[in-house]
Amino acid sequence: MDRLRAMELFLSISQTRNFSETARRFGISATGVSRMITDIEEELKVKLLLRSTRQVALTESGQEYARQLEGILWRINELQANITAISTAPQGLLRVHSRVMFGLGVLPPLIAAFRKLYPEIHIELTLTEAAVDLRRNQFDIDFRISPPVEAGVKRRMLFQSERHLAATPAYLAGKPRLQAPEGILEHDCLAYELPGNEYTWLFKQEERLTEIAFKPRHVSNNGVALLELARLGEGLVLLDDYTVHNDIRAGRLVRVLTDYRISNKGFDEGMYATILDTPIIPAKIRLFLDFVAEHVAGPELRFAAHGKAAGLGSAPEA
Repeated sequence: MDRLRAMELFLSISQTRNFSETARRFGISATGVSRMITDIEEELKVKLLLRSTRQVALTESGQEYARQLEGILWRINELQANITAISTAPQGLLRVHSRVMFGLGVLPPLIAAFRKLYPEIHIELTLTEAAVDLRRNQFDIDFRISPPVEAGVKRRMLFQSERHLAATPAYLAGKPRLQAPEGILEHDCLAYELPGNEYTWLFKQEERLTEIAFKPRHVSNNGVALLELARLGEGLVLLDDYTVHNDIRAGRLVRVLTDYRISNKGFDEGMYATILDTPIIPAKIRLFLDFVAEHVAGPELRFAAHGKAAGLGSAPEA
C-alpha cells in the first residue's frame, strides 16, 4: 500500500464526504479509493468511516486521524517545496494576506516594483479586516497590526505606529475645544467596530491611563469609510498615524490631544509580517519580506511608502 497516497485520499474524503469526488480529484476509480481506505483501517485496526449508500461519516477515530493528517501532510508538502526552492530560481505563487489599509495604501506599488526584480514570483493579494490562520487558510505571509499570539508562527515587526485623533478644521471650529480626554463626550466620534457593545478609547499620558466610554455618531468595520466620514466633517476619528499623515500635513485634518497616546485596543500596535515557523523559509517569502521591510521599516519610511500609493486612495485600517 502507498501509505502517503492513502493518507491523502482519506483526508480528501474527510473534507468532501464523497468517494466519487475524491476519485475525480486524484484521477483514480472510486473502487480504488475505497480499497485504499479499507487497507488503512485494517492496518490501524480501527474503523475510520461509517459508509452508507447516501452518505459518508467519520467515526471519532476518523475525526482525530483527519485532524492530525492535515498538519502532517502540510509539513510534507512544505518540506518538498522548501528543498526544491533551494536549488531553483525564486518562483511560484506567493499568497499574501493583509489588513485593508496596508494592503491598499502600501503594498500595490511595492508588488509592482518587486515583480520587476523577480518576474517568476506571482503574488496573490487578499485584503480583509479578519484574522486568518496561515496554515488553514494557506497564506504565506500575513501583514497584521497586532503582534501574533498563536503558536507556530514567526513575526517580523516592520514598524510601530501611533494612533492619532483628528477631525476637519471646520468641524472643530463649531465644537468645544478639546483639552482633556473627557472632552470627547461633547463631540461626535467615529468608531471602529470591535467585539462587544461598548465603545472606548484609551488615553495614556506618561504612566497615567484614562479610559473613556462614549456613544459613537457613526460606526464602521472599515477604516476607509471612517476616514472618508472624517473628511466630510462628521466628527473625530482615531486612525493610525501613517493613515492620516498626509491629510494632517495638507491641512484637511487637524490632530487633537497631541499630548496623549491614544488607542482603541492597546499600545503595542504597528505592522507585523507574520509567517509560519518552519526550519527553512522559502526564498520567495524571504525575498518579498526583505523587499517590503527595506521600503517601509522604521519611523519615517512608513509615511513615505503610504504616500507613494496616493493614487490608489487612502485605505486605512482601524
